[in-house]
Amino acid sequence: MRKPLPAVTLRGDAAAEAICAVVRRIPRGWVATYGQVATMAGMPRRARLVGRVLQHLDSKTNVPWHRVVNAKGEVSFSLSRNGGDILQRRLLEKEGIEFDGRNRLDLERNRWLD
Repeated sequence: MRKPLPAVTLRGDAAAEAICAVVRRIPRGWVATYGQVATMAGMPRRARLVGRVLQHLDSKTNVPWHRVVNAKGEVSFSLSRNGGDILQRRLLEKEGIEFDGRNRLDLERNRWLD
């Protein structure tokens, strides 16, 4: 496993770019958690920031936002996502990721370890 970058104080566009750079590296058929992306972007303990950045991406983005899930291995369902949660699950299933009866994927099997 790659050693995480040192913590830095990134704000605004710099933080968003660091997050998007990590998410762009997640290969097809793999996932990362919000916390994992935050740490890899040099911002440990900023998982919620990762969620906010990904939620506000343009719909035509080339950032594979759907490959980021919560720490339980779930797609985070919320009315505020306007159907993005259902789309996320469909996109992951299209990449071969399977969900169990509790709407969870196997993080041990599907987690991307850079």
